[in-house]
Amino acid sequence: MVATTMDQLVSLCKRRGFIFQNADIYGGMQGVYDYGPLGVELKNNLKAAWWRSMVYERDDVEGLDAAILTNRKVLKYSGHEDTFSDPMTDCRKCKGRFRADHIKDGKCPNCGSTDLTEPRPFNLMFKTQVGPVESDENLAYLRPETAQAIFTQFKNVVDSTSRKLPFGIAQIGKSFRNEITPRNFIFRVREFEQAELEFFVNPGEDEKWHEHWKEARVQWWEEQGLPREHINIYKTPDADLAHYAKACYDIEYQFPHGMEELEGIANRRDYDLGNHTKNQEEFQLEAHCHENKDSTTKLAIMDDNNKWIIPFVVEPSMGVDRGVLAVLTEAYTEEDLGEGNSRIVLKLKKHLAPIKVAVIPLKKNNEQIMAKCHEIKNNLLKLGIGRVALENTGNIGKAYRRHDEVGTPLCVTVDFETIEQQPETVTIRDRDTMEQHRVAVADLPRYLKEYFL
Repeated sequence: MVATTMDQLVSLCKRRGFIFQNADIYGGMQGVYDYGPLGVELKNNLKAAWWRSMVYERDDVEGLDAAILTNRKVLKYSGHEDTFSDPMTDCRKCKGRFRADHIKDGKCPNCGSTDLTEPRPFNLMFKTQVGPVESDENLAYLRPETAQAIFTQFKNVVDSTSRKLPFGIAQIGKSFRNEITPRNFIFRVREFEQAELEFFVNPGEDEKWHEHWKEARVQWWEEQGLPREHINIYKTPDADLAHYAKACYDIEYQFPHGMEELEGIANRRDYDLGNHTKNQEEFQLEAHCHENKDSTTKLAIMDDNNKWIIPFVVEPSMGVDRGVLAVLTEAYTEEDLGEGNSRIVLKLKKHLAPIKVAVIPLKKNNEQIMAKCHEIKNNLLKLGIGRVALENTGNIGKAYRRHDEVGTPLCVTVDFETIEQQPETVTIRDRDTMEQHRVAVADLPRYLKEYFL
């Protein structure tokens, strides 16, 4: 199998409406991308699969959708104001600016000069002002991660749901990091989406749950189409752990630019809930927490012995944009059909496909055929299988190739036999095998329900 290149993916994404450069008509904005008509469907389908797995299929997880604007005190006590930074260096010759840990052999990646400034910390968070007056009192941040709102809302969720340990709170949402050098398409960007679970457990059970979630998340990625042989589990050395972590696994995937992190699974111990808790002296905290004189709440829960404890936290944190890039990489296939013919086919798992079914008229703008196409499309939409598209291009061969390229699992062709013969039948074409067979229109709902659901 020939490895997929980033150029192939970027070309496909722009050509077929998956992903566009933000503000492209003005030259673009580095590290910021927009999802097009098919990209937003793929991304939503991936998020829906995560939410279904994390929330609907479990009895121990609740959902949350928190605000993006973040109170400065939240990120003060979480440690982000002090530690959320990358080392930055400048090239004095070409004036380029880079992350110092990405410099190889002490040479500028642009011009090769060794005349570089000493590395200095660069805070990655986006600052903003709340209200009409700019002042330190009105300073806020765009959240750098979705996790902190889960921690600060911990007590409200517990009080409103009466949850007992172990349980989790899940959230999908935008995060913002002012990356020094965004790169590799949507892999490292300044505005991105995360799908995070904070799973709260009894102290002493954290290591067991850490192992559990590592295996569960690898299995989930396999279900999205990433084979285990393309996945690597990297255990972060103690010296490289984040300030909040006791241990961390990275689920890495073989992206076009190399084996890199797709999802992190961190044991955050009691660091976050401890830091946001008032009167920490009441608790024996595992983490080295900051003294908090601003919090008004005790973020603790009663254990089975009616004793207040601060739970430990295991956090599977997935980058949604990286997930989109991974499933596109794995699905992209170029096939030689012989006799000088070839095709590009996106072999996405059917639950991820942006378009589930394309209804295609054999003849463009024929009134009877088009009326039947609209009728079939409207009936199929009622099944709730996802997006059903009407393709009225007039060239059946090109329509098939287009839907191969965007990953549509099935095409339904309406022809003259459909409207002239009884019972009415249509042709169904399979994306992967290209096999075609006739199915009665009356049987289509049952056929598609069995196929998709």
